[in-house]
Amino acid sequence: MPALSFQDARAIVLREIRAANRLDPARPGAETVALGSCRGRVLAEDVRADRDYPPFDRSMRDGFAVRAADIPGTLKVIGEVRAGQTFAGVVNAEEAVEIMTGAPLPEGADAVVMVEHWGTERSLKSGENVAPRGCEAAAGSVVLPKGTRLDYTSIACLASVGRTSAAAFVKPRVAILSTGDEVVDVGDTPSCAQIRNSNAWSLAAQVERAGGIAVVLPVARDTKDDTRRRIEQGLECDLLLLSGGVSAGKYDVVEPVLAELGATFFFDRVLIQPGQPLVFGQVRQKFFFGLPGNPASTMVTFELFARAAIGLLSGATDTDLPLALARLTRPFSHRPGLTRFLPAELRGAGVTPVAWKGSGDIPSLCRANVYLVAEPDKAEYAAGEPISILIK
Repeated sequence: MPALSFQDARAIVLREIRAANRLDPARPGAETVALGSCRGRVLAEDVRADRDYPPFDRSMRDGFAVRAADIPGTLKVIGEVRAGQTFAGVVNAEEAVEIMTGAPLPEGADAVVMVEHWGTERSLKSGENVAPRGCEAAAGSVVLPKGTRLDYTSIACLASVGRTSAAAFVKPRVAILSTGDEVVDVGDTPSCAQIRNSNAWSLAAQVERAGGIAVVLPVARDTKDDTRRRIEQGLECDLLLLSGGVSAGKYDVVEPVLAELGATFFFDRVLIQPGQPLVFGQVRQKFFFGLPGNPASTMVTFELFARAAIGLLSGATDTDLPLALARLTRPFSHRPGLTRFLPAELRGAGVTPVAWKGSGDIPSLCRANVYLVAEPDKAEYAAGEPISILIK
């Protein structure tokens, strides 16, 4: 099977999961979620405005409600209106009403003079410093479309239209299976040839951030029987993430076991570093990723591929990578041929590569807040040159 660029591999992930979702309209399911528990959930319905927003012509400034045609001029102040109140009278020619930010514009007025401009010879246009009724949202219009992942701004929107709950897609359950005789539980004391199972817990954090429910399975040992038993457990979830055992070593048994279970493999190698030996496939109508076992490889390949998969399985419509541009603070070079995702520190608009000792160097990863994205056909970057970054 040929190795793919990360763009082509990512396109396959999106294509296959979208196709599976279309074939099963009941997936993902939906449930009612209380407003206080909505953060991070994906809407399973369109949310509509229950009235016009704003529901009246609203003053955007502290000042005086007037007829714009009377400005400049000497006006008589006939009253006051605050936010939450209405003015009972009508603003006639050469009259004004003192008004506070957020208050309804009195009948007859069509503009607001800012308090700091009151009494000056400034002209005024009709509608100035006024938010017209319905300019933010008309009654019945969609303010939050189905597929929106709810953050603090959309929580505010739900509350503003009177929603105490919303229909959200059920979170996918994501099984996490680390493999290898060298891996021991976090609470165990490893021998000099063993490592603690950090990958399972970093993946669990990434899964939760992506909108899934992490299900951490016991470590699978490097035998077909044990690996098969653990994979069978993992296939009870909506998505299976395997860490380790996908290279070409003598004891890398994950792919052979999956093949024996009847898996379809969409790709098994991607032209990236870290994370080149990456497997994506489907077995028993469940998707799986075979992620490389080194920590940086696991983290990077999750962000590039598995995060989008969890988003689609959560009902989200936005699967874009969080990429941006920053300027290098010093020259940077790499060996061309692969797209490299290397730890770096972003400060302001400048990005500095973090010195590291390879994809097992977790402390260096902790010092980074982004990954440099080094293009496969560009070996040298000058100081000050823009370079793509992937936000962690």
